[in-house]
Amino acid sequence: MMRPATIQISTIALMLFCTLFPLHAVADREKIRLANLPTTSPAELTDLSRSSDKEVRHAVAMNRRTPVLTLEKLAQDPDIDVRVAVATNLSTTEDIFYILAADNSEQVRSVVSRFEYVSAGVLAKLADDSSVDIRYEVAKNWNTNEATLEKLTKDKFTEVSMRAMQSLEERQNSTP
Repeated sequence: MMRPATIQISTIALMLFCTLFPLHAVADREKIRLANLPTTSPAELTDLSRSSDKEVRHAVAMNRRTPVLTLEKLAQDPDIDVRVAVATNLSTTEDIFYILAADNSEQVRSVVSRFEYVSAGVLAKLADDSSVDIRYEVAKNWNTNEATLEKLTKDKFTEVSMRAMQSLEERQNSTP
């Protein structure tokens, strides 16, 4: 039988542990760990994508095993960092890149414009972006097709038009 002093010390120790390590924080760290694992199943990743914790959703968005439909939902997540993670996921499809290219956040669109695996079609859409910085990144991107670069040579901002001309010249010089 425990003595009252031992019970009191045990209770204080338990209270201190719970204060330092809240159960939800432990659970959230475990969810983040699971979301980062390449062995986590697509079904588990979909379940984790519904978490209220943006760090969990971010980890799911970065995982290459995340199903396309889940990535599509995460591409519309309220958190910018989650949407950026979708933009850099190698499993992100062209349809999802089109969603991200229309994002309200210039930061998200900028990541898409600089991503090396984005298609020429998505870059052509971004060539009409209201942001000069994004149009400049499109002019720099190696995946931008010549028709889009030709269009950007007529951009009202000199930096964009000059970069588009430079990209066209680089391609002509690199073609055997």
